Amino acid sequence: MAELENLGEVVIAPEVLEVIIGVSASKVDGVYSLRNKRTFETLGKKAEGKGVYIKAEDESISVDIYIFVTEGARVPEVAQNIQREVKERVLGLTEVVIDNVNVHIMGIIPADTKKPDFADLFKEGFFDAN
Repeated sequence: MAELENLGEVVIAPEVLEVIIGVSASKVDGVYSLRNKRTFETLGKKAEGKGVYIKAEDESISVDIYIFVTEGARVPEVAQNIQREVKERVLGLTEVVIDNVNVHIMGIIPADTKKPDFADLFKEGFFDAN
């Protein structure tokens, strides 16, 4: 195999990780949607509705994900699947190691509630890096 030439530093913006994490979590069976940890949070448009919060301390990265679960889903199983999927997906796409994935269940949505389209799982601005 050919060695990769070191041409400089690659920096991955936290917003990129948020999108990868949000999409990964949303695709797990049993997840209805993501949710802001506080509905009254006033950090601006970028934070609204994401439900994904990244904290980096020293060499450790922790993620908090706030979700609604579909009724009938096994909550511990959904949470473990999110943890596994997020860690694997972020590592595979960015080579960034996530140390902790904390899943917060905000509520249970009745099974007969129509799940939003994938694009609707994320509020306006979620995919905007600006």
